[in-house]
Amino acid sequence: MPAISFFTESVSYNLPQKLKVKKWIKATIEKEGFKLQELNFIFCSDEYLLGINQQYLNHDTYTDIITFDNSEEEKQIVSDIFISIERVKENAKTFKTLELDEVCRIMIHGTLHLLGYKDKGKPAKTLMTQKEDEYLGYRSEIGLV
Repeated sequence: MPAISFFTESVSYNLPQKLKVKKWIKATIEKEGFKLQELNFIFCSDEYLLGINQQYLNHDTYTDIITFDNSEEEKQIVSDIFISIERVKENAKTFKTLELDEVCRIMIHGTLHLLGYKDKGKPAKTLMTQKEDEYLGYRSEIGLV
């Protein structure tokens, strides 16, 4: 049974409007021609995500998101997406946006990576940003904004 789940590691965080967020993420996946199997969002601290970045990617830097694609079949989504809530809150302040909007932006960014979009190089990053904006716009269709 397809599922989107939310977890926390080393932070206290409660994502608002979980059911609407699930519906929005699932709709995004389906619009791109993929099938959802299992998608776990793990909200964590900077230090927790730094440890994952060091251990699995050999990067010694803070980041807002790390996406692990665990899919074994093409066009099937099975993944764990780790998101630093501390980075999200800081980004929201920096970009003068609501925290929920920034959480959604980061979540859709990770989801888009699973759908084959990249963000290395100017053309890829431009397309990724366009897709983020496009799918963020769909939130209003389900009353998420």
